[in-house]
Amino acid sequence: MSEVIATNQTILVVGGGISGLTAALEAAECGKQVILLEKAPSVGGRVSQLYKYFPKLCFPTCGLEIQYRRLKANKNVRLLTMAEVTGVTGEAGNFNVSVKVSPRYVNENCTACGECEKAVSTEFDDEFNYGMKKRKGAYLTSAMAYPQRYVIDPRIVAGDDGAKAKEACKYNAVDLEMQEQELSLNVGAVVWATGWKPYDAAKIQPYGYDRYDNVISNVEFERMLDPFGPTGGKIVRPSDGQAPKNIAFIQCAGSRDQNHLKHCSRICCMATLKQTTYIKEQLGDDCKSTVYYIDIRAIDRIDDFHRMVKADPNVTFVKSKVANITGGADDNVLLNGVDTEGYHRYRNEHDLVVLATGMESTVPAGVLPTGVEINEHNFIELDSDSGIYGAGCSSDALDVNRAAQNATAAALRAIQVVTRVAGQEG
Repeated sequence: MSEVIATNQTILVVGGGISGLTAALEAAECGKQVILLEKAPSVGGRVSQLYKYFPKLCFPTCGLEIQYRRLKANKNVRLLTMAEVTGVTGEAGNFNVSVKVSPRYVNENCTACGECEKAVSTEFDDEFNYGMKKRKGAYLTSAMAYPQRYVIDPRIVAGDDGAKAKEACKYNAVDLEMQEQELSLNVGAVVWATGWKPYDAAKIQPYGYDRYDNVISNVEFERMLDPFGPTGGKIVRPSDGQAPKNIAFIQCAGSRDQNHLKHCSRICCMATLKQTTYIKEQLGDDCKSTVYYIDIRAIDRIDDFHRMVKADPNVTFVKSKVANITGGADDNVLLNGVDTEGYHRYRNEHDLVVLATGMESTVPAGVLPTGVEINEHNFIELDSDSGIYGAGCSSDALDVNRAAQNATAAALRAIQVVTRVAGQEG
């Protein structure tokens, strides 16, 4: 790795998802020097794992490709992948940031030819697909990975597979001697955009996520539709690989709940409405959808999408908080509860259940300075004086559109800080 040069007029953006990319590019295109850190081997974040956006139902690869082009073309941005912030000290205009960079074991000679992947045999759970399929010990994170460069899993480096990967590479790109590095960066402002993670569905014990094969999360369902995903783009039951006939969607699975996430995650209603269209598109009238909900939170143009889905005769809405899930025949499951509109008890059988799990902040504990205010939901509060600004889902539960808008606002606040520093030093 070449030397990373940063000054108190540099903006550090932590997180390379849609919010981090937006913040970094907006600042860089205003002429500011930016360092963009991403913990994973490639940028793109959760958006890269989606099949389609709502409400237009277009593919996120298009939007990401535009961002990647901007990133490649802008010399004001320095991207560091596999890089994690371990500590931040200082104040607005003068922060010292400690960064750990993990070894990729593949250098910039890589052409993504894939020969190293063919050469190795060891497989691991694929993180990009939420463990629903396997990947090799030498791998690209996804078809849209940027940088388009392979990674060697550290668990095979010292073994036979590591040697096979190195031998297979014609470009001298596999470097098994790479070591972890520690960097110390002096920057003027920080945009924190580490995004979100799906709430752990296994914690919602009454819903049996860890007991029943055919209870899955909404992010897992989303990956099914990707042609490069775990099922090759097919909607199937995990238990037998067959197409489902009767799918249940349970809203607020772990959200708006004193025992789990207290906040509304905002995206879950629209995610489910969107996913019912996947079923119509692929399975048509052969599959029915039932949405169990507390209330549907859809505003503005999104309400038009909601009304469109409600008009579909194959989609039924049941106003109810499902009490629990129990096992049924043929790997089906039974949803038990009370319809709160008619106060009728139900015990409904479904052959696949999709939990609309909530959005959990990934702002780390003990890394940011004490002056940065973090609320009870673990989101960074807006503070115009701290010099550290939450962007996207580090600041609130937001959909893609609002996350990008929020990231632009965070970039503008960071620009103001470093511009003020430049003025004082000039």
